[in-house]
Amino acid sequence: MDSIENIKDDEIEFSLLEKISLSFAKGNVFLPLRREDNELLGAVADTRGIFALRDLARSMNLKPRPLQAGEALIIETINRIYSRTSRVDEAMGVIHGEDLSMVATEFESPTDLLELTEEAPIIRLLNALLMEAVKEKASDIHIEPYEKGIDVRFRVDGILSKVLSPPKIIHDALISRVKILAGLDIAEKRLPQDGRIQLLVGGKDIDIRVSIIPTALGERAVLRLLDRHSGMLSLEMLGLTDTLLISLKNALSRHNGIILVTGPTGSGKTTSLYASLLRLNTEDRNIITVEDPVEYQLTGIGQMQVNPKIGLTFAAGLRSILRQDPDIMMVGEIRDLETAEIAVHASLTGHLVLSTLHTNDAPSAATRLIDMGIEPFLVSSSLACVLAQRLVRVICPHCKESYVPSKQELNYLGIDPPPSELYRGKGCEKCLDKGYLGRTGIYELLEITPDVRTMIAERKDAQAIKAAAVRSAGFNSLQKNALDKILKGITTVEEVIRVTLKDAESL
Repeated sequence: MDSIENIKDDEIEFSLLEKISLSFAKGNVFLPLRREDNELLGAVADTRGIFALRDLARSMNLKPRPLQAGEALIIETINRIYSRTSRVDEAMGVIHGEDLSMVATEFESPTDLLELTEEAPIIRLLNALLMEAVKEKASDIHIEPYEKGIDVRFRVDGILSKVLSPPKIIHDALISRVKILAGLDIAEKRLPQDGRIQLLVGGKDIDIRVSIIPTALGERAVLRLLDRHSGMLSLEMLGLTDTLLISLKNALSRHNGIILVTGPTGSGKTTSLYASLLRLNTEDRNIITVEDPVEYQLTGIGQMQVNPKIGLTFAAGLRSILRQDPDIMMVGEIRDLETAEIAVHASLTGHLVLSTLHTNDAPSAATRLIDMGIEPFLVSSSLACVLAQRLVRVICPHCKESYVPSKQELNYLGIDPPPSELYRGKGCEKCLDKGYLGRTGIYELLEITPDVRTMIAERKDAQAIKAAAVRSAGFNSLQKNALDKILKGITTVEEVIRVTLKDAESL
């Protein structure tokens, strides 16, 4: 047999995939590639694939021509190709092709749901939605009922967009299927419910957090997708500048103190904390975390999930892990005075504490802790540094183009001399015509210098703390960091304005 080292998408005749199932292709580790003259070419790993290819070729009155390929290459290609062919609109076509009233009655009682086969149309629809979400790298799936229909929306790179509007008649069936996968009570429709689904989608290990709440027009579901492997980034991959990276690494090398990451929901705070823990995770350190929920499993680190129903709050968990002889502690979020007090006292007794806080910028973190009720002298003594961040979409490298900025954009930037060109994404197949592909962070890092420490102890406001940081440590704001990424062609003016929620002229 001839052998092949790689398999490109344009070398595959997609109509051949309709003749075999995903499980059959994976089970026999083979993939039909294309027809040439009177031969059927297929990638095979061993004799199983040869026989499978022979049977398929015979059914098409062709001669089999096996090509030797590695098992890992074939499985990876099968996952990639089949995820492309699993379309939501195909599943919706099946549902539209059937009697909708019949589809709805199939799901009237819990017993019927549990007895349904994998071929039920609603099951195919949800499976297709999950496949499509993974393929588009969506972070959330929203299923929202309205008076005359349902909206299904994906959040991709922080932006929500509608992908489907199924008829209202299938709403109960779709939500019930989600509940079954998440292990929730399908008969309870009056109370909010939270659950979890673990799936293997296209060869990827996906963790899905499910939240279902009752609304006036029916139950609303949000599914948060977590790819356990792609979510783990190193500090170098976060998009920090060299200066900020060195400063953060210096703070992480301390033996005590509090390191805070601040920003709104969905700004990547947890990812930054995990990246910091990955750097700190060595055999000679005992690291324990208290999280809500545990998003990614980290080998060598003890991770505790809060459970308020039984009294296991952040504060209770933090108090318990102090008796576990930790060197480094990570608290998912400082939400109240009790948690803040324990974190501060832990940092003052020889522990390095990492946590998140909801503030708009880094200087506001110190004043937020004081507002919670922590004494200013304790905040100034314990705080090591504060990292504030946002996530901005990155211009798609495949359709990136330069253009002459408008007068309005130059006014927004307010730099002299003004740039002669900026960059944007034209829109292509790779980025689904959005012009953006992936996200990166914009950051500001507040180092707690002696001047800043004095300001905090004297209960000065965030502006005064910021001014002291600029004088003593050359503090650069989120806007300055964003401006740098605009000029380097990483992101756009519009994207920065959208994310920072500042008046554009503040750039």
